[in-house]
Amino acid sequence: MTPQERAEKASEAMWANDRASPWIGLELGEVTEGGARMSLRVQAHHCNGHDICHGGVIFTLADSAFAFACNSRNQNTVAQNNMITFIAPGQMGDVLTAEAREVSLTGRSGIYDVRVHNQDGVLIAEMRGLSRAIKGQLFEENIDD
Repeated sequence: MTPQERAEKASEAMWANDRASPWIGLELGEVTEGGARMSLRVQAHHCNGHDICHGGVIFTLADSAFAFACNSRNQNTVAQNNMITFIAPGQMGDVLTAEAREVSLTGRSGIYDVRVHNQDGVLIAEMRGLSRAIKGQLFEENIDD
């Protein structure tokens, strides 16, 4: 199995079990080894009292992209720590896209950067995620595959 095939199969297994991301309105895009892209069209129920996209919704988008990126090798992996910086507001009707990329993977610990842009390329937020691999796989796979 190639790394790309593994990433795609792992993302399919995760997406099939993920009830939160589709409920919020996230859409899974491309997943590669150590990377993932997800998007969200900002609707009225995503907006806060300032009539902009709620920071928790933007964080959820970034966190979900991070999750798919760090699980792309079919090793169960969870968030250890995340830090997000909001740069510009997301507006109702915007299509926000989170792109996660692996910065470092050493042993069971990984570092991932996630950038969230709107449809015009405006940077909305940046997140740094730290991951930790745990026992198990998303799908059964022999080590020799």
